[in-house]
Amino acid sequence: MLTRRFTLGLFAAAAALPSRAFANVAPPRNEIRESLAKHFTDLGTAGTFVGYKVEDYLIVASDRERSGEGKLPASTFKIPNSLIALETGVVADPDKDVFPWDGVKRPIEAWNKDHTLRSAIAVSAVPVYQEIARRIGQERMQKYVDLFDYGNRDIGGGIDQFWLSGALRIDPIEQIDFVDRLRRRALPISKRSQDLVADILPVTKVGDSVIRAKSGLTGREQGSLGWMVGWAEKGEAHTVFALNMDCPEQRHIEARMSLTQACLADIGAV
Repeated sequence: MLTRRFTLGLFAAAAALPSRAFANVAPPRNEIRESLAKHFTDLGTAGTFVGYKVEDYLIVASDRERSGEGKLPASTFKIPNSLIALETGVVADPDKDVFPWDGVKRPIEAWNKDHTLRSAIAVSAVPVYQEIARRIGQERMQKYVDLFDYGNRDIGGGIDQFWLSGALRIDPIEQIDFVDRLRRRALPISKRSQDLVADILPVTKVGDSVIRAKSGLTGREQGSLGWMVGWAEKGEAHTVFALNMDCPEQRHIEARMSLTQACLADIGAV
């Protein structure tokens, strides 16, 4: 396993992308585009979008500094959490294993029911994934977060809280590296687990393009940070992306996907 890291010339050193994503080749070309930043200012918020155009071997970003700043992953951690659940056998089948509703009424009505892994990721059911994390346990969770080289790899703060309000941090460049390894089935786990998680990721269709992505949103006490990470498929062309943005208002939360689509359209990915 390669451990050497290189620094993208355009980004701050903190935004170094692990070299295993581009083994034995030069770093991808990279650039900042002001047109991408304008989408955030037009919406009255701050954020960043980073897209890795695989076939062009090009990384495009809207913000130099923020692209390398680690943040709580919030529900984007449902991607690695799902992988770990399947790999450890905590979930054997994403469509058959059922997590019964605990009977606690929560503000998001879609959470107040029994769920499979597929239905839970579709509605981003936090209580289900907290139960999954508890069943995985601290030791196995740390093992796989280390194997994935996921963000700062710090799961302090509680086994069912570390990605929501604890110590885990990941920046957009690191999100892209992780998601791209899933897209390529290059993570150090079984292909089956990666195939299944790629299959259950929420899908949005835009014309002849398909976007597979997971959203995330931290609590107000953690700054109301919104995420959207995944990849877009336009014919044979793939673009891996990560967006995060400040979401002080409901309209910002609701705009995460539409803003992502606008940024992807700007760089010709959809």
